[in-house]
Amino acid sequence: MVCIAAFIVLGLIGIFVAIISIFKREIGRAYLKVMKKSWGCVGKKVRLQKCDTNFKDDVKNALLKKVILKHPNLVTPLSVLIEISSIIIVFVFAWAVLTSIKSMLSLWSLGTCNVDRPASCTLSSEACSLGDDESEKSLLEKTGRWFTEWGDIFSAIPDRIKSWNAEEYFVEPKTLVELSVLDSEKKTAENAPYAIDIVDPGCSACMMSYRNQLSSGFFENHRTILMVYPIEISEGNYKFPNSPLVARYFYASALLDEGEVEENKLHLGLKLMNRLFTEKTEDGVIYQSYVASLSEDEAKAELKSWLRDFGATEEVVSEISRLEKSDEVKQILEKTKDMVTNSIHIKGIPTLLYDNKKHLGLYEE
Repeated sequence: MVCIAAFIVLGLIGIFVAIISIFKREIGRAYLKVMKKSWGCVGKKVRLQKCDTNFKDDVKNALLKKVILKHPNLVTPLSVLIEISSIIIVFVFAWAVLTSIKSMLSLWSLGTCNVDRPASCTLSSEACSLGDDESEKSLLEKTGRWFTEWGDIFSAIPDRIKSWNAEEYFVEPKTLVELSVLDSEKKTAENAPYAIDIVDPGCSACMMSYRNQLSSGFFENHRTILMVYPIEISEGNYKFPNSPLVARYFYASALLDEGEVEENKLHLGLKLMNRLFTEKTEDGVIYQSYVASLSEDEAKAELKSWLRDFGATEEVVSEISRLEKSDEVKQILEKTKDMVTNSIHIKGIPTLLYDNKKHLGLYEE
């Protein structure tokens, strides 16, 4: 292990030696001589051959030569300490290399260098993570998860190279982003390809992504289906306050539109999500943050007032209130969860399906 540890350390200091050797060539020549000897030792280790003992002794002697003369009784314990330190250096180096490889593979296959928490990866697009809070896991669980993440990465590789047809992943009833409903001067191009936009009502990255899509003309060039998915971190517990409530009202409104001819559709679900993501209260607070700060009863009252603002009658508001508690909406949410986790295999949202590709994280203009 001393040979391998010495090779790692020599490799790390090589860049500094290269700079110094510009001015003092003898240092560079001496370094190369030792490095060549170290590489020969490591090469033998890789081939499961015995390393040259003289190199190992050279390393130890270089570290202990001053101790031998002054404190000979410390030579044995320090020699053992060098061996232990060598094992630690090799282990840490191997772990660092594996972690780097895992992060790069994860970034390519899943769009994030952190499988469980995409939001913590500065190299990936901004996103809200799916799954449990990592801080609540024990060291043993985190260690076990480090190994199981390899399985997640390799299972995601086929998804990275496959062709994604958005129409294969619809969950009925589907809500289309009708630009003419939001802005009478804009309209989605005829025969534009379909896209799916997976969002959580409480996710700030989803809000920014939606705004970018609006301002960049994405909705003019894609018939975009909103798939609202409240992130569930454990059974019955959600990542963002009131997200499941907004999702239920969204799908209840979609059920109300289902079966209606275009002229009779109210598009209440689309208008609700659009206000949540793009508008502010009279006090200048973003509606997404405002709704999250309310109790469930207060949030219900707020959403009902929005429906009235959008032109819904009291009868329609009552019907949506009934539907949001219904088994129909519950089943839609379960189908959405199954589609998101088991068919589309996402680790964070927003996630978009368009142009036959799966795009992970924040949509950027």
